[in-house]
Amino acid sequence: MAALTGKVALVTGSSRGIGAAIAMLFAREGAKVVIHGRDAAALSTVAAAIDRNEGRVTQVTGDVTKPADLDAMRADIERAFGRVDVLVASAGGSPTRPGPLETITEEGWRAALDGNLTATFLTIKCFLPGMKERKSGAIITMSSAAARRPHPQSPVPYAAAKAGIQMMTQHLAAQVGPFGIRVNCLAPETILTEKNEANIPDEMKKSLIEMHPIRRLGTPDDVARAALFLASDASAWNTGQIIDVAGGAVMA
Repeated sequence: MAALTGKVALVTGSSRGIGAAIAMLFAREGAKVVIHGRDAAALSTVAAAIDRNEGRVTQVTGDVTKPADLDAMRADIERAFGRVDVLVASAGGSPTRPGPLETITEEGWRAALDGNLTATFLTIKCFLPGMKERKSGAIITMSSAAARRPHPQSPVPYAAAKAGIQMMTQHLAAQVGPFGIRVNCLAPETILTEKNEANIPDEMKKSLIEMHPIRRLGTPDDVARAALFLASDASAWNTGQIIDVAGGAVMA
């Protein structure tokens, strides 16, 4: 039997990159997968790839910083597949570039916190009551090596938001463990998403590879396989964990 047979899994931010890789792997492992994003055309591409492999998929769009959008998404998901068993809060990103703290605008700071920390909080808040009612569920949040390893080239608002996600993950794990719900966090380092493949020059890629004991950069599938472990019963006694998917470049 596949690892997620019979489960309903929502992966936010899954129109491309890491989120799409997680959604496609979960579908191959038997889950009914809900993909999410704001780009309907990109979502359709991911849905078509899952369909070709005979996976079960539906798609929802909405702004995960808006509770009303999340409530509408939840209603659509429950009509299509039922209640969510596995939630991967993957939506996020860095709207600000690295630079001295005093050059960061208030708008950039708030955008980074809203798009990452607040979005994760609101997404979990929307789907957690159903999990508590059923006394089961797995929640996976998404941090970053930027929150694990201070560096002058890290965008400070993004790093702060991701560090907040880590602490929220652990507090939540302590709260909801008695309800049979596990909450864990992934912290990827440099991942060769479509965007990074195109935007990171080859010479920079070579220098980044040298920073990793495992001499390569990560792939979306590397993160997806870590997410599968946390979503499945293989990690039935793991909660409150921050797992670095970093090729050894981040060592606690």
